[in-house]
Amino acid sequence: MTSSLAQARADFPILQTCVNGRRLVYLDSAASAQKPRAVLDAMTAFYEHDYANIHRGAYDLSLRATDLYEGARAKVQAFLGAEAPEEIVFTKGATEAINLVASSWGLTHLKSGDEILLTTLEHHANIVPWQLIRERTGITLRVVPITPEGDVRGEDVCAAMTPRTRLVALAHVSNVLGTVLPVREVAALAHAQGALVLVDGCQAVAHVPVNVRDLGADFYVFSGHKIYGPTGIGVLYARCDVLEAMPPYQGGGDMVERVTWEKTTFKAPPARFEAGTPPIAEAIGLAAALDYVQGFGFDILTPHDQALVRLAHERLTAIPGVRLFGTAAHKAAVVSFGLDGVHPHDLATVLDSEGVAIRAGHHCAQPLMQVLGVPATARASFALTTTEDDIAALESAVRKAKDLFA
Repeated sequence: MTSSLAQARADFPILQTCVNGRRLVYLDSAASAQKPRAVLDAMTAFYEHDYANIHRGAYDLSLRATDLYEGARAKVQAFLGAEAPEEIVFTKGATEAINLVASSWGLTHLKSGDEILLTTLEHHANIVPWQLIRERTGITLRVVPITPEGDVRGEDVCAAMTPRTRLVALAHVSNVLGTVLPVREVAALAHAQGALVLVDGCQAVAHVPVNVRDLGADFYVFSGHKIYGPTGIGVLYARCDVLEAMPPYQGGGDMVERVTWEKTTFKAPPARFEAGTPPIAEAIGLAAALDYVQGFGFDILTPHDQALVRLAHERLTAIPGVRLFGTAAHKAAVVSFGLDGVHPHDLATVLDSEGVAIRAGHHCAQPLMQVLGVPATARASFALTTTEDDIAALESAVRKAKDLFA
């Protein structure tokens, strides 16, 4: 691994490629981050030297694979500041983690008339599962509004709560606006009301330090591929007492104690929620990604992101016709914008011709798009490999698009 952010680009093989004859400027890490060599090497080494199925094998390879898999769980525990490894459940992604909570905790503990509080900023993955539970239980979904700057205020959360609020589910960082939400304040308000708190940390974990106990999160979820790890692996953190009170989400091998035709008994968490062969290599890749990120430290990564956001705001607003979406005081590494008279998809196509990769669309946040009054935005999102030169390339490409569509 390189020793500084200035050299980090060299750790990512894909960033050495060219697109349309130009240096690749990858500004879509909010959708999926690229992978450093450390992650690729860790997964390759596992497949070449240690691969076997885990937990019940009595032979050396299986024991080694089990140690690596459970070691990955311990690394996630430490990364999140959880109290015990048993509070970490591996899933195939954050979406499955939220669905697990909705189906297991939700169907067990929610009844008609209960309320779940969401924010306007939520990703579909933190909306649709609760709508599905609403259809089955008769609960009510209440939505906290945002300010014109795209912020969520504690007083608005408090105003939306009622004695029937059972859960507040919110993003830690908005995937569209980059807003860093006041999770700690919201959790304190929710707990005072007797409600639990679920935090979607997908856009946070690569950019801001996370300590689930300090935040007051009862549930915290994220996906490995957003933090330089592989796809197909996600994390659900939940307090031990909460997990103990949840029934299995899926049934199958390795999550049972005893199976008879008459009755099945289940293991304690987290095994209760990890039916079947788990994503072993992916968990090992995730552990390598966490090691990689922690090798830099958030005292370096967070200011790096904030500086890039400020620079991008400055450069883009200097272009006539550009409109920024989301100008909250506290933002992470996401900048959404539009160019007058140009559809975001067309804008993204022009940028691609210049080697600049951004995302365009509703970003799985259609209710937020309705509030913003647009069908879609262009979105540039940053990584530890993003440089000021990348922001300059973004500005240049947007100016070219403006000229083309003038």
